[in-house]
Amino acid sequence: MYMKIEPGIKLDFSDVLIKPKRSMLSSRSEVSLKRTFKFKYSQREWSGVPIMVSNMDTVGTVDMFCSLSKQGLLTCLHKYINMDDVISACMTGRGNSENMILSTGISDKDCEHLVNNVSKLRENNIDVGFICIDVANGYMFKLVEFCIKIRQLFPDTTLIAGNVVSREMTEELIINGKIDIVKVGIGSGSVCTTRLQTGVGMPQLSAVMECADAAHGVGGCIISDGGAVVPGDLSKAFGAGGDFVMSGSMFAGHTESAGELIEEDGVQYKLFYGMSSDTAMKKYHGGVAKYRSSEGKTVKIKYRGDVINTVENILGGIRSTCTYVGAYRLKDLPKCTTFMRVNNQVNNVYS
Repeated sequence: MYMKIEPGIKLDFSDVLIKPKRSMLSSRSEVSLKRTFKFKYSQREWSGVPIMVSNMDTVGTVDMFCSLSKQGLLTCLHKYINMDDVISACMTGRGNSENMILSTGISDKDCEHLVNNVSKLRENNIDVGFICIDVANGYMFKLVEFCIKIRQLFPDTTLIAGNVVSREMTEELIINGKIDIVKVGIGSGSVCTTRLQTGVGMPQLSAVMECADAAHGVGGCIISDGGAVVPGDLSKAFGAGGDFVMSGSMFAGHTESAGELIEEDGVQYKLFYGMSSDTAMKKYHGGVAKYRSSEGKTVKIKYRGDVINTVENILGGIRSTCTYVGAYRLKDLPKCTTFMRVNNQVNNVYS
C-alpha cells in the first residue's frame, strides 16, 4: 500500500481562538495596520494595508478598486476585466495603480492577453506593480514553467502565484518559479466546492502556518486566500504568519460589486459565485467542459450598501485584536499571538 496518513489534526479558523495577554495599548487608534514590504525578485516596495479583494468577477471590479484604493487596500482585478475602464480609473485619479493587481491564467491565450493588457497600461504611463498567476491547482508543473516565463517578460513586476497549501510547493514557486508572493488556500472559499468534488484541500489556518514558515525561510511572502467569514478570521490569518489576506465573500453584495440588484419579497440581493462554478464557466466558456465538473456554487448575498462600511468594520476588528495581545503594529501580531484550540467559539443562543 502506498497511501499515507499525516499525524496530527489540521486546524481551521473556527478551531482556535487567540489568547489575550497584558497590553500597554489603551486604544485601537494606537495600532498601525500599514505594512511595508520589499519583494524578493521584483525588488519593489509596497506600503499599505495588506488586505486584498479576490480576483472573482463579482468582486474584483473597477468600482471596488477605486473604493479600496482610497483606504490603501489592494484589489485583484478579475482576468476578464475591461482594460479601458481600468485605464480611465487610473487616468482620472479614482484608482491608484499601486493598489491594483492584474490576473492571468496559464494558457498561451492568457499570456497573450496579459501582455496586451500590460502594454495598454504602459502606453498610458500606468505602472503595473503586481501580476497574479492564478490556477485552482497550483501543483501542476506547468504553473512553475509559466511563472518562469512571466518573470522573464516582467522582471521588475511583483509576481503572485497559487493556489497551494503545503511547504514543498510554496518553496518550489519561490525558489524555482521566481515568485514573490504565494497564494495559499484550496477549497476554503465560501463558494468553493473543491473539497466536496475532489476530497482535496487543507484547513486554512494550518495551511497558512505551514506555508508562511516555508515562504519566510526563503525570502518570500504568502497570501491567505479564502476561509475568512468574520473580521476575527483575518486577525487569525495574520497571527498565523500570513503577510496578506485575500477574501471574496466579505466584499460581495456591495454597491461596488458586479451585477444587478435582485429584489425578492422587498429584500435586495446580489449574486456571488466561484470562478469554477457553472455560472462563471457558462458566462466565459459557454458551459462546463465534459472532462471537468463545477467546483463552485452560486449564492445570493443580501445587499450591504457601500463597501467602506465593511472595510471599516474589518479594520476595526483587526485593530481590536492587536490591543488584546499588545501588538502596536500589524507586523508584530504573529509574535504576539498564542492560539488555543477550542471546541466552541461563540454562544449561538440568539443566532
